[in-house]
Amino acid sequence: MAHTPFTGSIPDDRLYSPRYDMWVLPGDNGEVLIGATSFGIFLAGEIIAFTAKPNGAEIEIGRGMGTIESRKTVLAVHAPISFVLLEGNETAEERPAVVNKAPYDAGWMARARPTNWPEDSATLVDANAYRAHILKIEPEASFDEPQ
Repeated sequence: MAHTPFTGSIPDDRLYSPRYDMWVLPGDNGEVLIGATSFGIFLAGEIIAFTAKPNGAEIEIGRGMGTIESRKTVLAVHAPISFVLLEGNETAEERPAVVNKAPYDAGWMARARPTNWPEDSATLVDANAYRAHILKIEPEASFDEPQ
């Protein structure tokens, strides 16, 4: 079967974890939204189930913040920063197709309060650097217009 290169969006309005293919969108109130990038979903395959850790869980960077099941496998979703989970996305748990269709909007995975933002944010990159990271892995990748 021929390989189909990645095509998708990498919005300019958030930060990215190249290590975990996750995004972080800081809010005005000190909270963040966290989700999987369209490239991470491309690598994992279509997501058919998502389960977040319980609300209130304290999660360290790199540790599991939930699980996804794809047609290929079951994977831990690794936290791109350390945080206290305020809310897992119940809509995404009930209808995981939303993660595939709208990973940067309705398909977010966690609303959280960062616990080590000054250090953890230094491990994140902007959209241009994340696009460059993708092109190193997938040289034929193409990107939708920045949002």
